[in-house]
Amino acid sequence: MTTVSGDFELTMDELRVVARYVAESAQEVLPLFEEAVPGDPRPRAALDAAWEFINGAKRTKLQRITSLEAHRAAKEAGTEAARLAARSAGDAASAAYLHPIARATQVGHILRAAASAARIAELSADNDPTVGNTQIEQARQRATPVLIAVLSRYPLAPTAKNRVAQLMSTLDASLRASD
Repeated sequence: MTTVSGDFELTMDELRVVARYVAESAQEVLPLFEEAVPGDPRPRAALDAAWEFINGAKRTKLQRITSLEAHRAAKEAGTEAARLAARSAGDAASAAYLHPIARATQVGHILRAAASAARIAELSADNDPTVGNTQIEQARQRATPVLIAVLSRYPLAPTAKNRVAQLMSTLDASLRASD
């Protein structure tokens, strides 16, 4: 089994579990981007590249390139929901290259898409935080033991004032508590 090393090791199977978790969140919200920015295929291409890796293909520059392009699409999107949806697709593709280094910033690559989906749900419900919290609970329930074990190798998610970061910190804490 192929592993990548740094401060600890990650197997390709573990990376696929992480990528699946991120892709599931991105899959839910990608239609919002596609509706807001019809004709921009970059986030869809990133999500497709993520699913290729998840389904057993080798990780290649396809995941890297499509991730970068999806993040560029996010910067160009006109609404917060569209930006978050495109970034989530980019995160799904980049999850194939999660770094095995003990830095809190890496946690974003695991949990930001789920937090973004929760924020999008809040936006759709007139900024109702209970909707986001419900989404975070659903994301917690979707997490597998392997995902939690990978997450536990990293420091806690960085704290910040923006709502996505708050939701990500809440999800991070709840997943670690269930370990």
